[in-house]
Amino acid sequence: MSGEAEISRVNVEIFGQNYTIKGDKTPEYIVKIAHEVDDLMKKIHKTNPHLPPGKIAVLAALNIADELAKIKDDYQWLLEIINEEKNKQEQTN
Repeated sequence: MSGEAEISRVNVEIFGQNYTIKGDKTPEYIVKIAHEVDDLMKKIHKTNPHLPPGKIAVLAALNIADELAKIKDDYQWLLEIINEEKNKQEQTN
């Protein structure tokens, strides 16, 4: 084995458009992520049917970026709690 990750090539449909996604993740993972983006874009379109697809895509990207930022904040907060607990345990030992 050469140690290189295997590249997957998967055809998916997102908001009525076909895309070939190439990446080092499994085809199942790529399809799952594509479905999440498709579902979010359809949800945005349902509440804002007058918006063109480009604006729907940007709103979907902003929603995803917001979720990611919140998760990063939560992760940082959890790391701080873990480090505080570690420091307390080290001080009592």
